[in-house]
Amino acid sequence: MRNERTCIWSLLQALVLLPTLAVKDSQMTTKKFSEEPEFERPIGNHTFFLGREAVLGCAVSNLGKHKVGWLRAEDQTVLTMHERTVLGARYSVNLDAPMTWQLRIRPLRAEDRGCYMCQINTQPSMKWQIGCIDVYVPPDIVSDDTSSDVSVQELENATLTCKATGHPPPKITWRREDHEPILLKKPLSRDFDKVESYVGSSLPLWRVDRRQMGAFLCIASNDVPPAVSKRIILLVNFAPTVKVPNQLLGAPLGTDVKLKCYVEAYPNTINYWIKNRGEMLLDGPKYIIREEKSSYKVSMWLTIRQFSKNDIGTYNCVSTNSLGKSEGTLRLYEIKLNSHTEDFSNQISVAGGLTEAAKGNTCKKIHLEWTLLIIFCYINLYMLT
Repeated sequence: MRNERTCIWSLLQALVLLPTLAVKDSQMTTKKFSEEPEFERPIGNHTFFLGREAVLGCAVSNLGKHKVGWLRAEDQTVLTMHERTVLGARYSVNLDAPMTWQLRIRPLRAEDRGCYMCQINTQPSMKWQIGCIDVYVPPDIVSDDTSSDVSVQELENATLTCKATGHPPPKITWRREDHEPILLKKPLSRDFDKVESYVGSSLPLWRVDRRQMGAFLCIASNDVPPAVSKRIILLVNFAPTVKVPNQLLGAPLGTDVKLKCYVEAYPNTINYWIKNRGEMLLDGPKYIIREEKSSYKVSMWLTIRQFSKNDIGTYNCVSTNSLGKSEGTLRLYEIKLNSHTEDFSNQISVAGGLTEAAKGNTCKKIHLEWTLLIIFCYINLYMLT
């Protein structure tokens, strides 16, 4: 009897618990079939270079029968739908395990910069998330907004300008092509500051000096290779100036005598030598005329071969251009020696107004009257100047 009661009690407990177990099983089944797709991780923001390929990944779990699409967030333009491309050949989509839908854009353009939406067609409202692309663009100099070669008169103001596009915005650096420092005039002063480079889209030059003439490089860089540059030439126009290192020169007869002048001018000059304010000297057996030019500087040489009494006199080096004319004066006289046995057939170079043989021959003492003559000439020259 007791065993029968125990069995009946256990059966009643089972009947009571049965509805509860059925409810739990029903809840688990409902949960299993009601799980919706979820994004596993954010798309994030990414940077790519112009012309390369951009890839955005959208990782989805529990997709089931739902579909994934990519849209341009700005205007809601549909780019891809599940595994099908909707807009253009530059866009494509592929499934990368595990369940990552990749949007690929190639080749990348500057206008592709912006945000993109990954969307799942869930109901009643769609699920979505956004990732953004930044497109780095190398610098490019805008020729229409950049100076061409600049020509100014000396002591005028000048500004060299350089504009460039790119992303991030490029930095403009100025350097001289010859690697010399850039001269920038100090405020309210005639002195210059020397700088290796100057940063800024405009290079201001106040009261331009001839020493600032030359080729400048405008270099645009933004850490996206390659950097680009443009060459801009600054031309400073001024009338000729002539400097004569030795205005009074003496030489023994029979030697070769060199006369020299320094010219500074721009634009280019016409240079020539005249004797005794008369004839223009020409290159030939008697005279050797030579010039060396460097930027706005010219060195002029006149070599008189086999110096004779007829060569004694005044010589002028003349320089002229469209802005003016200038000249230097040299006076040439004979030096008489005690000994006539010295060999002066070698080239004679001029130093300090006197001449000495190129091979180092030692001249004899000069007659007293010639010494006095030289002193007299120097006194007259000093009084004239």
